[in-house]
Amino acid sequence: MTSGEENPQRRDERWPAARGPRAGARATSRDVARAAGVSQATVSLVMGEKWRGRVSERTAEGVRSAARSLGYRPNLAARDLRLGRTRTVLLVVPALTNEFFARVHTGVVRVAQEHGLGVVLYLSPEGTGPARDPFASASATLDGVLASSMAAEALGAIRGGGLPLVMLDSDPGHEGASATVNPDIADGMRQVAGHLLGLGHRRFLHLASDIDTWTFRVRARALADALRGTDGVTVRTERAPLTVSDGLRATEKALAEPGHRPTAIICDDDVLAAGACKAARRLGLHVPADLSVTGFTDLALATAVEPELTTVQLPAEAVGEAGMRALVAVLDGRAPAPEALPVRLVTRGTTAHART
Repeated sequence: MTSGEENPQRRDERWPAARGPRAGARATSRDVARAAGVSQATVSLVMGEKWRGRVSERTAEGVRSAARSLGYRPNLAARDLRLGRTRTVLLVVPALTNEFFARVHTGVVRVAQEHGLGVVLYLSPEGTGPARDPFASASATLDGVLASSMAAEALGAIRGGGLPLVMLDSDPGHEGASATVNPDIADGMRQVAGHLLGLGHRRFLHLASDIDTWTFRVRARALADALRGTDGVTVRTERAPLTVSDGLRATEKALAEPGHRPTAIICDDDVLAAGACKAARRLGLHVPADLSVTGFTDLALATAVEPELTTVQLPAEAVGEAGMRALVAVLDGRAPAPEALPVRLVTRGTTAHART
């Protein structure tokens, strides 16, 4: 018999007249214990999902069955008060006008609801960079924090509160993070490079984000590594803010430079790729006949442009879901391992064989 489990031979001796709660009364854990023939401690273990290794599967199912038949629901407020929990977590991301983070939010909320947790959304006011602590005392009002590297500076005061922190799309070595959850950014850029090299491209423009965060540094390193060692490859880098207009201007500037024009533009984001495609049209170039263009993220924009954009699809909702699961694990005293979610290249109409 496992620890915390009742001796079934003694059930009738303890509660011979147990038949459930009084008519009209709300069922309690004591009622469930009587109906299932176990102790209240066992009910607490089962209903709190802490029974594995302490109570048998058969006993756990008996408790759940009794709870369902009696309409019992745990008093989460009392339990949280006892444990000092608020059942509220904070999600810190750039503005939700960024479609990727809107999808991350969807994934976070979906898993949070499964665990009875509320999500407070805090947007870094400038998209990236410093922001004030959104709470007078974060540690007193929150159980934990999820944050993107693109809004990491908004964590200032919160980080000092000792709250569990899960970082999304961030350096796995992030100091103070209990866990990190990332799409496999490096593999995405390797897939882009392999695709374009296979099409015969050797002259590249890397249209890079001017935001100095881990996720964009990884893109640059992975691209350089993937192209290194291939004969005849040249790469020029032009940086730009993440807007269509800035992508357009940076592309026009790069294509106006003397020397051999690139045959392919590798963009850090779909928004920059849309700007690159506009610049090509303004300069009388045809995509992909004269110039191939790739994006990164697979936003709705990728299929709104014509031709549709070849890009790397990042599993944004899965990032949010995995991040929330990691935070729940930390709150339960478990240590989740860093997780890299697979990405895939979606080949569409903006890439073709290079003209020699």
